[in-house]
Amino acid sequence: MNFVFFGGEPLAVPVLNKLKENNLIPSLIVCNPDRRSGRGQKLTSPPAKIWAEAEGIEVFQPTSYKDDSVKEKLSETDWELFVVVAYNFILPAWLLEIPQKGVLNVHPSLLPKLRGASPIRTAILNNLPDDVGVTIMLMDKEMDHGPILEQEQLILHEKNWPLAGDELDKILADLGGELLSEVIQAWVHDELSQQEQDHSMATYCSKLDKAQAELNINPQKLPSGREATKILHTVYAFSGIGDTYFIHNGKRVKIKKASLTEGGSLLLQRVVPEGKKEIDFTDYLKTYGSAK
Repeated sequence: MNFVFFGGEPLAVPVLNKLKENNLIPSLIVCNPDRRSGRGQKLTSPPAKIWAEAEGIEVFQPTSYKDDSVKEKLSETDWELFVVVAYNFILPAWLLEIPQKGVLNVHPSLLPKLRGASPIRTAILNNLPDDVGVTIMLMDKEMDHGPILEQEQLILHEKNWPLAGDELDKILADLGGELLSEVIQAWVHDELSQQEQDHSMATYCSKLDKAQAELNINPQKLPSGREATKILHTVYAFSGIGDTYFIHNGKRVKIKKASLTEGGSLLLQRVVPEGKKEIDFTDYLKTYGSAK
């Protein structure tokens, strides 16, 4: 099958792995530009590019879709299908008209719930386990608005909720990759029907605000009840994308691992004091617990 894969982090590579397992290899992978990162500001390739190069697949990294050369590049081949997974760019209307079978999108929520930029993390933050799942949709000109081809809810046992954000990313990417593999085969052979979304039921989310990562915590008197639950969901929502933190004795302390006790109190387990290595929270209290 002659198709293009547009992908970004953190879902692209797990989905590509599932496609490969199902013998669906894109002819072209479109991904984010290389960016400078780390202390040395070394130019670093995105994971999707590294995956593509390992598989011997052509890579295209446009910096803007207002450049006519991008349209020319994507239009020069007779493509059957485009697939979009967590890609950072807003795609223009002209792009939707290029492939014969349109543009499929893997969206990690049960549309029309949680349209927008951060459905996985928002579901954790706002305690919405019933909205967790994957939708394969046919893209149209509006955001997460197109008809649904298939979707699957992730059934979560109460004792396993919430999941850490980076863990849920991987689970939904794998689920999405499997579902996408099934849908691609059926869609190109005209074996699937479209179902319009119930737009009156739509909810929306945006990227998490970094200001939400700062928690009002007294490490010597941790909260319980609803406040503890809210904090735990915030910790899990930010896991892997910057982490939550609290300020103690004028220093920032990152939270790496937390849970609730049987009585519903917040339990901090692993933290990173500013400028120090990760340690157990009990050791943190022994060393830094007293107020100054």
